[in-house]
Amino acid sequence: MVPSEQSKKLGKILLVEDSNSIREIIKTLLTRKGGFTVEACATGHEAIEKAAVFKPQLFLLDVIMPEIDGPSTLTELRKISALGEVPVIFVTGNTSKQDIKFYIELGAIGVIAKPFNFAGLPVFIKKLWDNFHRSHDKGAFSIAIFK
Repeated sequence: MVPSEQSKKLGKILLVEDSNSIREIIKTLLTRKGGFTVEACATGHEAIEKAAVFKPQLFLLDVIMPEIDGPSTLTELRKISALGEVPVIFVTGNTSKQDIKFYIELGAIGVIAKPFNFAGLPVFIKKLWDNFHRSHDKGAFSIAIFK
């Protein structure tokens, strides 16, 4: 089934970031500058609890978090049938070639490398989303890294 143009427009993002200050900055930028609806969670467990009701179109996951990390959170989110195909962007300071390969294997469409330019974040996410859908429709895509 080919998604309609309307369903391709990014509106809802599930943000999971354990740092209060980073989470608030990202949420504010994405809502005010990006026009997105953002459900911000401090933990992977909180994200898993809220995700099915929120029905995000995109996951924005911190990699290093206490209790349950970003990749493990993604594994649990993928078990929710309605969210199994939701694209993910990881936020991390771990950006070695091996790390990036691992994120790609998990299905990442992008990586936001900490520390990063907060101001450019909404535009980067919109571009990643658009590139993902254009490429996905053609059966291929490439990952992008934001710094």
